[in-house]
Amino acid sequence: MKIGFIGLGRMGSAMAANLASAGHRVIAYVRHRDQMDKLTTPGLAPTLDIAGVFGCDIVISMLPDDDAVRDVVFGRKDLGVEGLGAGLSPGAIHLSMSTISTAAASNAASEHVRRGQGYVAAPVFGNPDAAKARLLYIVAAGASADVERCRPLLEALGQKVFVVGGDPPAANLIKLLGNIMTATTLEVLGEVVALFRKRGLDPGTFIDIMTNTMFGCTVHKNYGDRIVRQSYTPGFVLPLALKDVRLALAEAEKSGVPMPSVQVVRDRLTTGIARGYADRDWTALGLVAAQEAGVPAESR
Repeated sequence: MKIGFIGLGRMGSAMAANLASAGHRVIAYVRHRDQMDKLTTPGLAPTLDIAGVFGCDIVISMLPDDDAVRDVVFGRKDLGVEGLGAGLSPGAIHLSMSTISTAAASNAASEHVRRGQGYVAAPVFGNPDAAKARLLYIVAAGASADVERCRPLLEALGQKVFVVGGDPPAANLIKLLGNIMTATTLEVLGEVVALFRKRGLDPGTFIDIMTNTMFGCTVHKNYGDRIVRQSYTPGFVLPLALKDVRLALAEAEKSGVPMPSVQVVRDRLTTGIARGYADRDWTALGLVAAQEAGVPAESR
């Protein structure tokens, strides 16, 4: 298949490179000219014109937010730029792997269906290192035939694909709720580590006990270790984490579901950004917790 790829950030560039190394011809739409020199992977053909991907069978997008997805799907009339809806051929598929709201996913899906195109939502769980290692977990939703056409690409990008039905927004809701579970876990980890430090005790011992008994999942093991080591290099930066938390809270409000613990995390993320940690990983919730507790902490 001829594959298009839009969104060459830290996640997207790793994913596009993996598809190229798997033997696919990948046309990479570069939205910012300064990225052109960074795309040196054999098999990647960069273009500065979105029309360069219009002839592709499947176009993957890995974009930061609703606005970016809207611009890519619907185009920018003010700039005279067409979107994927107007540009893709009937029968082509937009495989959206971005973390976006259910409303944005629904709008994109409706536009593609209206034009006789396919739309599959397939957001991922995992960081840039997992993307490079093909260890992403992928949650996919869309018409069954479209999901199956995309499956070889999804399996080249991740270690497991979960298909959750025919309604694309369902995949995005799962991703948002998964992210707030991680964010609230990071907040709790940060708080308990701060308590151990304030008592003059080694928090590493506590995290080791917990992750080898009651809390042995990836989030507790990997992120708990990073918070103990005060390692805040991204990863997943605080502004993107805050974006996802806000989207999840909006989904909860729309459904009449209170989420008080998530509101706390939203405020802590906002605090971290206000303190100048916008370029830090969301493990920096541990840094905020330490500072709030009056515990000496390093920002690294």
